[in-house]
Amino acid sequence: MDIRIGIANSPREISFESSQTAAEVESLVATALDSDATFVKLTDDKGKIYLVPTASLSYVEVGSEESRRIGFVA
Repeated sequence: MDIRIGIANSPREISFESSQTAAEVESLVATALDSDATFVKLTDDKGKIYLVPTASLSYVEVGSEESRRIGFVA
């Protein structure tokens, strides 16, 4: 799952691959925003942990779960 996070007042975004499902990521972000938590905690495929302050979130884009095609497709 490809995840992209936009940060307020920053020209760059955080982008990483995660083994979490789209529903899990959506639930984590929604819960953090609804409960006034200070950060959202997400993990990538390699075990890195990303702590993003909820006050700085501009957007969270969750990619599709289908696998990428390799090679030429007719």
